[in-house]
Amino acid sequence: MPRNKIITWYKQNKRDLPWRNTKDPYKIWLSEIILQQTRVAQGLPYYLKFTEAFPTVFDLAKAPQQKVLKLWQGLGYYSRARNLHEAAKDVVKNYKGVFPEEYKELKKLKGIGDYTAAAISSFCFNKPHAVVDGNVFRVLSRLYAIETPINSTEGKKQFAQLANELLDKKNPGICNQAMMEFGAQYCTPANPDCRNCVLKNECAAGLINVAKKFPVKIGKTKITTRYFEYFFISHKNQTFIEKRVGKGIWENLYQLPVLEFSAKQVQQKVLGKFVKEILLSPDAHFEVKKISPHKKHQLSHQKIIARFWQIDIKKPAVLPKYRKIERKNLKKYPFPVLVGNHLREITIFE
Repeated sequence: MPRNKIITWYKQNKRDLPWRNTKDPYKIWLSEIILQQTRVAQGLPYYLKFTEAFPTVFDLAKAPQQKVLKLWQGLGYYSRARNLHEAAKDVVKNYKGVFPEEYKELKKLKGIGDYTAAAISSFCFNKPHAVVDGNVFRVLSRLYAIETPINSTEGKKQFAQLANELLDKKNPGICNQAMMEFGAQYCTPANPDCRNCVLKNECAAGLINVAKKFPVKIGKTKITTRYFEYFFISHKNQTFIEKRVGKGIWENLYQLPVLEFSAKQVQQKVLGKFVKEILLSPDAHFEVKKISPHKKHQLSHQKIIARFWQIDIKKPAVLPKYRKIERKNLKKYPFPVLVGNHLREITIFE
């Protein structure tokens, strides 16, 4: 049976990762949330930082959200961090710090969907629920040459049903991990080594050399381009920041004062709007010290083109929309990676 060959391969080739050496549901959950849409090489340092800062779910639950977001800075998809924090508080408040074992109960926690609930329940409690992530989609679609798009409603149901049929009900945890690892390490998106694959005599796509055509997806997400002008405003040793509110990818993160435009703008137009909407003073005395080149920042559904202005104010200023802080304290606040990287470039965080 294909799954047995994959499990054998896994036992011989699996990576030694810290979350594979525990059945603690808190650490398994933490790793799964961090690794959503994130490569292991990128996620591992964050996992280690989080387990050091918050050894237990109680530590995470009582932490200020600002500290959680700061540790998450640079990992992206910040809703994961906010949901992580809310779920930790839920586990402490409503489950006395003990993660529920059952799949349906796990799904009640913020940020836990079908995949994560299946992972926790199978890895920690040996419950027979198949995980279906991008790696599993790829392996199954190639193995059976399934042309149903994986991002369609029909496809999601079909692959979930197939994964559960193939699941080793006695050892679901290792079976799930083997399927994911095989997809991540061997049955890769580009250039899979079909000739030497342990499933070479059973893989429908591999037998006719069309593995690269699978999995099938429908459409592509439209990418929106946004143009930001950020302002690092200094007066002596102080600067200004604001907290993003409302729903959005950077909710509850901090940023420099910013203006958004529909296209690239000439400097004079940007400065005019800066005076009118940020300084709120037409006679303000300031000096533009430096303007960065335009920088591109790619997100899943957005492309951001940003420019950073360094501006000195010559007299004490009151910017009512913004928080005035000491420059040395900037490092305490969680920023989107685009802003954080620029502050590092100008050595503000040093």
